[in-house]
Formats: sequence, C-alpha cells, structure tokens
Amino acid sequence: MYNSKIIGLGHYVPENVVTNDDLSKLMETNDEWIQERTGIKERRHVVKGEDTTTTMGVKAAKIAIERAGIDKDDIDFIVFATLSPDYYFPGPGVLVQRDLGIKTVGALDVRNQCSGFVYGISVADQYIKSGMYKNVLVIGSEVHSTGLDMTTRGRGVSVIFGDGAGAAVVSREEDTTKGILSTHLHSEGQHAEELSLIAPGMGKRWVTDIIEENDPNDESYYPYMNGQFVFKNAVVRFSEVIMEGLQMNGLSPSDINMLVPHQANLRISQFVQKKFGLSNDQVYNNIMNYGNTTAASIPIALTEAWEKGKINSGDLVVLAAFGSGFTWGSVIIKW
Repeated sequence: MYNSKIIGLGHYVPENVVTNDDLSKLMETNDEWIQERTGIKERRHVVKGEDTTTTMGVKAAKIAIERAGIDKDDIDFIVFATLSPDYYFPGPGVLVQRDLGIKTVGALDVRNQCSGFVYGISVADQYIKSGMYKNVLVIGSEVHSTGLDMTTRGRGVSVIFGDGAGAAVVSREEDTTKGILSTHLHSEGQHAEELSLIAPGMGKRWVTDIIEENDPNDESYYPYMNGQFVFKNAVVRFSEVIMEGLQMNGLSPSDINMLVPHQANLRISQFVQKKFGLSNDQVYNNIMNYGNTTAASIPIALTEAWEKGKINSGDLVVLAAFGSGFTWGSVIIKW
C-alpha cells in the first residue's frame, strides 16, 4: 500500500497587472464596488503572443519539478486542468509533454473548471495508490482575459477573473500516515447552466452558426454566472465537503493547520472560515492579488503558502473547491 505526497510546487503569473482602476476605464465600475463584492484589488492578464495556458503551465511545472528534486523524465503521467485550452483540441496535456521534452507518457486533460485541480490531484492520488505510477505532474492553468466581455455589460463576471498557472509533483509515499489521506469529489449537473460558457459548442451553437448570424448582441460566447445562486450553493458545498474529508479521517476543524480554498470570492472564503472558527493564520487567501484563476487558483495559493513558510512538515492541509458544473471537492493532506 502507498500514499501519494506532494513533493514539489510551482506557480507562474503574467507580469501584466490590471488594477480595479484600470478596469474602471473600460466599464462602469470602481475599486470600492469590486472590493466590496469580491475582495479583489488586482489581477494578472496575459499579453497576447507572450503567454498561453500551456506556456504558463510549462513555466509552473518546471519550478515544481526542480523543487521536487527529480528529473523531468521521472514523470510518469501528466494531468492538466483548465477551462481555457490553447486549442479546442488537442488539450494542453500533450503540449506540456512536448514542450517539456518528457518521454511519451500519458497525458490527461481535466475539464472541471474551478474544481479542476482538486479533481486532478484526486486522479494522481489514485494512480499512485494503485501502484500504476510513481510521479504524476498535475497542472492548473488558465487564460481568462482574452475571452471576457470587457464592457459594462459583462462587468459582473469580467472583474472577477485573472490569468495564471500552478503545478504540483505528486509522488509515491510509503509511509501511509503521511501525504494525501483522502479526496472527495461531487457534482450536481442540474445547475450546469448557472455558471457556464454556452458557445461555441458542438451540441447547440458552433462557430459556423455564430459567424452566419453575426449578431453583435450575442452573449453566448461570454461566460455567464448567476452570482447570488452560485454564492449560496458554494458556501454550503464548501462546508459539506470539508467536513466530509475531516470526518472520514477522524479529524475536526480545530485540527486544520492550513485551509487553502479555491479563490472564487473572498466573501465565500470568509464565510467558511467563520463557520469553522478558523483564524487568519489557518486560511490562505490571495484572490485580492490575482482574482479568480479557476483551476490555477489552488495551486497558486498552495505554492505561495508553502513558500512563505505557512505550511510545514506534519501540518494538516485541506484543499477545497467549488465551481461550474456544479462540481466540488476536497483533499485532506498530512504534509
């Protein structure tokens, strides 16, 4: 029997900082309005031609592999989580394999949006526990900025999202009291359209339809979010899935040394923190600096928390996410 353990972390964000004041020049909004509703002060946007979802993922992965103290050819499998791939197909997993010059290992793309990294970690964990692989590279990377409606019409969504990437090397751990203790995954597809991007899609409206109609008022290819509905569901599901993981391992909220929630909205994180009675030192948030980077948010935050010495050997670390789908999940880790 094996456990899996995160042995290397890395993240990358574009240098281009976009503040709330910058957005106020593009749409009817202001710094106070954005911070009050989301907690976000600034985010990063790629410069077209300089960064893509794949290239950012590669940069984060190189850091994670180096910190893991292994060679790139020790990687047995790649899991890439994103909602914003470079191409409609193929997915970025194979592009990372090519760009890193890794041998012909398998590459899997995960499309679970905000929960993507948690789902990816769960996949890596199970592959390693089964004995199939020893070192799995898990990446979460997103480019939102090039697909947002940067007008007043789209401000409810566009002010929230940013670009960035994070990566983790998950490896075999023979001491089953350490590493990833358990993962917990859920979905509720009846609410799929409440946080979604409908077009282009093969089922209803493909690119040819959009071009033929040429409707300037068509909003189907911009992200849609029923904000209040998403918030109400998020705070419930975050709490449920964190408790599910703790209870399975005979733990309680007071045992948590570090909770790293998906950075969807600072108000959601604060609600969960208060519910579990956690101090500011027990929860890591960085949405104020990066916005919501969906699949990249947890690995970016986890990496930063570790870099700052907020996560140490023996700590109980909890990852939790909720997002489009709806999908949600948690990871319980003995660091």
